[in-house]
Amino acid sequence: MQLIHTVRAMQALADERRAAGQTLALVPTMGALHEGHLALVDEARKHADHITVSIFVNPTQFGPGEDFDRYPRQLEADRKALERRGGVDEVFVPVLEEMYPDGQDAQQTWVDVEQMDKHLCGRQRPGHFRGVTTVVSKLFNCCRPHIAVFGRKDAQQFIILKRMSRDLNFGIELIGIPIVREADGLALSSRNVYLSPDERQQAVVLSQAVEAVRARILEGEQQAAALVETMRQTIGQAPDARIQYTEVVDVTTLQPIEVLEPGQEVLAAVAVFFGATRLIDNVFVRVPQPD
Repeated sequence: MQLIHTVRAMQALADERRAAGQTLALVPTMGALHEGHLALVDEARKHADHITVSIFVNPTQFGPGEDFDRYPRQLEADRKALERRGGVDEVFVPVLEEMYPDGQDAQQTWVDVEQMDKHLCGRQRPGHFRGVTTVVSKLFNCCRPHIAVFGRKDAQQFIILKRMSRDLNFGIELIGIPIVREADGLALSSRNVYLSPDERQQAVVLSQAVEAVRARILEGEQQAAALVETMRQTIGQAPDARIQYTEVVDVTTLQPIEVLEPGQEVLAAVAVFFGATRLIDNVFVRVPQPD
């Protein structure tokens, strides 16, 4: 497993592997790898001959006052974790100047997916998804994959990237895998390390909230307001939780719903602060058809 630091070297290697007839997969990450990231590698191995993991903490998806400067960076630990897991051919670790040659503030070309960033995390983090779609487009052009694997914990991100890839004819298959969780249900996240022991114990309310919504939908509840209230009440059981949003949206459009329709796939999602630490969770649910 080799480390590649330049765009030119990454593109040359990808072109060589494509010419040899190999199927290439990309697992984009920001590092601080945990079992959820390694599960993406496992999934990539099922679909491709050659696997690249990218590690790049992208500044353009962090807003003012967010945790870009303190986001965990642990390349050596990440490299060892990937080597132990096996199956990764190279790790693409570009420096900032490789991804933004003129500096991030001089970037003139951006990728926007209209309307799909108006709710959920997009409403709370203006410009975040513009940074995500732009950097993922860059990674696609650097690594030239046939397949890219993402976690569905970042559900809005995955749905937006799928639409971007389709609209811009990237010809890349995007695969999303379910959330990987701790034994008590907490979604794995690189930001979980910020939690105090007491906050970590309370944070399980996020998964409890979205699972309560799943149960209510499958039992026949179709009023989104009632589902949102269920999430808010469940999260409210944690004394230190500060809700940023609780929403139910259509999976295809990411627009809010008032009444769920039979057969519709919906996303119930939450974002909650414990102190300065922001955590998210979600469930995808297909509304049952009447008997």
